[in-house]
Amino acid sequence: MHQTNEMTNSHILLSQFDYFEPASMEEAIGLLAQHGDRARVLAGGTDLVVQMKMERVSPRAIVSLAAIPGLCRIEDRDGFLWVGSGATIAAIERDARVRRRYPSLADACASFSTTQVQTMGTVGGNLCNGSPAADCAPALLVAGAEVEIAGPRGTRRIPLEEFFVGPGRTVLQYGEILTSIALPPSPAAAGSAFLKIGRVAADVAKASAAVMVVRDGDRIADCRMAFGSVAPTPLRSRRAERALAGRGFSKEALAEAAEIASLEVTPIDDVRSQAWYRRRAVRALVVDAGALAWERAGAADAPIEAV
Repeated sequence: MHQTNEMTNSHILLSQFDYFEPASMEEAIGLLAQHGDRARVLAGGTDLVVQMKMERVSPRAIVSLAAIPGLCRIEDRDGFLWVGSGATIAAIERDARVRRRYPSLADACASFSTTQVQTMGTVGGNLCNGSPAADCAPALLVAGAEVEIAGPRGTRRIPLEEFFVGPGRTVLQYGEILTSIALPPSPAAAGSAFLKIGRVAADVAKASAAVMVVRDGDRIADCRMAFGSVAPTPLRSRRAERALAGRGFSKEALAEAAEIASLEVTPIDDVRSQAWYRRRAVRALVVDAGALAWERAGAADAPIEAV
């Protein structure tokens, strides 16, 4: 019996597979339905190809999305900013509309491990892996993003918050493909920020946080917080949001909300970090990201430089 190689194989793909490059979403869905659980979707390949080289997955069919028109598009339509699932992390980070309206998303994209991953990796791949540590997820959650999914039964649209169901698991069924992310208009006088803590810059986050605040004078009119790497899925912290919304801005108010958030998350011990450290990290991230979001909300019309 062939045994899985636990060592990192960074050079060759050992397994054989059929490669398909459909020219339409309908053709891609048909191929996935035909091959079922033997098929995998290829977008940027920054995760799938690595997993195949390490012999952790051995799909019998690869369905590439590279030739399908429109999946890389970022466009304003029907009051939303639509980001195609094939848009690269680098393209999103550079987009002026993203930097101006959703600065936490620009931050998240800028934080991705390496230039190579940013250039090849896609937002769809980042979300569809279902990783609790997906960098784009917290920023998209505080933006109120929705996702559009195409499949054999047609197209459906759901809040991103309903997309993740567990570590490595999403609501996608066989034959379904995430096609785009819809970002609603950012509120007036809103600012947001994303920060993360990792062992090194190129590593998966030990903990990450995105904070969005709406500023009304010296008062926080509204607030959203979302976290990565501290629960089975990326999650909103609604208790902490309620504790901050409606209050005057202060470091003390941020610290109180940070403490609530640290108790709302459910981190684990793993090879990257320990649960107690992740809770402390959440407290620090809320304070720092909250302060940066507040500062940006005071200059909502100015271009944002990602951190």
